[in-house]
Amino acid sequence: MSFEGSPRRTVHLSHSPLYSTPNHYLDHTARAILSYGKAKEISLSYDIKMHDLLSLTPKFWQLHNDPVAMLDGAAMMLLTIQYNLCAGTIARYAVRRPELLPLVEDLLRYRKHGQYMLTELGHGLDISNIETTATLLPSGDFILNSPTPSSAKFMPPTVPAGLPCVAVVFAKLIVNGEARGHRPFLVSLNDGRQMCSGVRSRLLPYREGPNPVMHSLTTFHNVRLSRGALLGTLAQPPNVHANLMDIIHRVSIGTIAITGVALSAMQCYATIGALYSLRRKVGSPSKQVPILSFRTQHGPILTVAASAYVMQALQRWAISRFCDKSLDGRVRHGIAAILKAVMVQHSQQGALSVSERCGAQGLFAHNQMTRIHSEIRGLAIAEGDVLALSIKLVNELLLGRYTLPPSTHPDSLLARHEAALFSDLRVIVQSVGQHRGEDANRLILPRCQPMVEAIGHRMAYDAALAHCVRPALIDLYVASVVKLDAAWYVEHAGLGCAAQQAMEARAMDAVLPMLGELVREMDVFAYVSAPIASDERWESFVGDLKTFEGTARVELFENTHGGAPGGQPEMVRSHL
Repeated sequence: MSFEGSPRRTVHLSHSPLYSTPNHYLDHTARAILSYGKAKEISLSYDIKMHDLLSLTPKFWQLHNDPVAMLDGAAMMLLTIQYNLCAGTIARYAVRRPELLPLVEDLLRYRKHGQYMLTELGHGLDISNIETTATLLPSGDFILNSPTPSSAKFMPPTVPAGLPCVAVVFAKLIVNGEARGHRPFLVSLNDGRQMCSGVRSRLLPYREGPNPVMHSLTTFHNVRLSRGALLGTLAQPPNVHANLMDIIHRVSIGTIAITGVALSAMQCYATIGALYSLRRKVGSPSKQVPILSFRTQHGPILTVAASAYVMQALQRWAISRFCDKSLDGRVRHGIAAILKAVMVQHSQQGALSVSERCGAQGLFAHNQMTRIHSEIRGLAIAEGDVLALSIKLVNELLLGRYTLPPSTHPDSLLARHEAALFSDLRVIVQSVGQHRGEDANRLILPRCQPMVEAIGHRMAYDAALAHCVRPALIDLYVASVVKLDAAWYVEHAGLGCAAQQAMEARAMDAVLPMLGELVREMDVFAYVSAPIASDERWESFVGDLKTFEGTARVELFENTHGGAPGGQPEMVRSHL
């Protein structure tokens, strides 16, 4: 089930010392440093070239779909920042500025670390109002400054990590006292051991849950940049907002690229859940049955497996449309947002439902599911927050600025659901008279993400049919999606509660016999490190645990009443 049938380029890494050596007892910082080395090993396995970044070749997408992210999500995060955002941005300018080519090559070969610094502490998604300034000097150089505490660049891991680190930093360009919109600048952050002059990085406390990353707050204080640090021109852009969207174009590429991590996560949940549920048995020694035989156990596993196959079809369709330059750029970005929304939705549902069916074992990070769930939470915010993307997309659709590709099966349940929700939103817009204001805030904004998810469900159904996904998997996917808005299907599709339950039961009956085949086709077992996946892995895991033994003795009963000779307990009478 690898991307477009491509070979797994990183299978060898899962057995390498860097990945296979247990690190459960390492501190956060040591594990964070290890992730840089893992990211480098992944990068070398792909040998990405500048052409891959600029042309979005199959190799670029294969990298982001590689299940090796399941072994260390932090490594994949560092890699996509360095390749897609940092090197990808610089590569666009290097086409006309050959002096930038060695820097791009250093980033691709992992001779330097690369960061991408856009978001600020006080502004978050409100990137139009970032405060960092780059002021042109009479000499032609620039001075980079963080003028307020709220202008600190938030999240990028900028503390020294062994290799020199450079960043693409976004700032307001100031020329002769005039603000000329935003520009990307090349900035040296540290030499791998200490920060560069004027750059201050404050290490944030580590997030609990995912593989650790050295997220930071970074500020600039009179950092002098050469004229060549500017990526772009000094001229005032005719449209400041359009210019900003253009210079951060790699973010929308990241929006669709990182969905590969969510897809791998679904495949991982299905694999771990199935293998554990086969191992775990109940009953007397002579009549033991695997817990997989129970509908309450295999139901969530079958559902996430079906979602994985349908989502892979949607991803392939979405990538082909995103790479179609003849499409309106806004439509392409809209498709990316929709794909991300439903990928995150189904991945997070799968994480919770399957990990809960693994009982106490599902709570531990070493069994991968809770850790991956935490990493997908971060993915939902990275490269465009799902909710913010949804609000922007739905409002633009309601204003008629563009339209999305129509359904190829407009009479399907999911297409009818999508059309009805959008019709309801149009009625609300007509009744309130505008898409902004308090009424819109109350009545439209809360419906935007469910609307985008409904579009994604319909697109997924269409894509699954077009890519010949097994009908039973499509049926189970539809049944699972119907449950997300069960009331609508009762009211408008004639599907009562009993009918919805029967639809799901029939689909699960059809999918259950093929579960083993589905898991084999997913082909992610090499990237499953969860000890509960097999007896051999569990035995190895237990053997590596810290063991405590000794010769201490603690008396269970203390002689507190001057007891009888020989240590016999003394009876004490009490009267009420």
